Amino acid sequence: MREALRLAERQLADAGVDAPRVDAELLLAHVLGTSRSGVYAQAEREVPGTWQVLLGRRCRREPLAYVLGEWGFRRLVLKTDARALVPRPETEVVVERCLELLRGDPAPRVLDVGTGTGAIAFAIADEHAGAHVTAVDTSSAAVELARENVERLGLDVELRSGGIDIAGEGWDLVVSNPPYVTLGEWNTLQPEITEWEPRDALVGVGVHERIARVAKTRFLVFETHECQADDVAGMVASLGYVDVAITPDLAGKPRVVEGRRA
Repeated sequence: MREALRLAERQLADAGVDAPRVDAELLLAHVLGTSRSGVYAQAEREVPGTWQVLLGRRCRREPLAYVLGEWGFRRLVLKTDARALVPRPETEVVVERCLELLRGDPAPRVLDVGTGTGAIAFAIADEHAGAHVTAVDTSSAAVELARENVERLGLDVELRSGGIDIAGEGWDLVVSNPPYVTLGEWNTLQPEITEWEPRDALVGVGVHERIARVAKTRFLVFETHECQADDVAGMVASLGYVDVAITPDLAGKPRVVEGRRA
């Protein structure tokens, strides 16, 4: 098994994977049904045949979360595949800000626009027991994946096919991680993104503003590009939102913009 890890690390590095050793350990842990540290406790065990299949997928730069078929997000483990974006660690900060804004409200109505896997919506429902959460997406494939996740998690979240107009129905909090990658930036991204993740969920201009204009809500929370946070915050303020603030992500980059209707 140690030899298999060594060879896998070399293959992944040759393929251009950023963290080849970590990915090799996670893939092997997955096929063995153990943790990364548990792999080394079984060092003399025969490597299962499925190992090479998964390794080959990762060497083709398929995202690790898709190869594993699941990914952790806050307290949840979500099913992941190419129907929706891989949940990112920085998005966990979006959930933190939502929960803080909803603190003290026993039964807030929450809308997640462009839910994808359902990560934001499900985390809020999981960590705020009284929240009435609705998650929407224009992609029927993403809604199907989110439905599989909500059934798997056993959470009480309403799933709907739809877009920005639903934000106008009246909510206590509207949250979104909308498309914000520019066309110019798209070609600079890693193959894991450009060749595998749904482009429509990533590339877009002006989506934050369209949501902010339509939303009838007490609170509005956005994830945005680190280079766009000031512009998004300024736009939100110009539309009459107050207490506009920017919160950095786990890497210290400006990532989350929030505001309150006056």
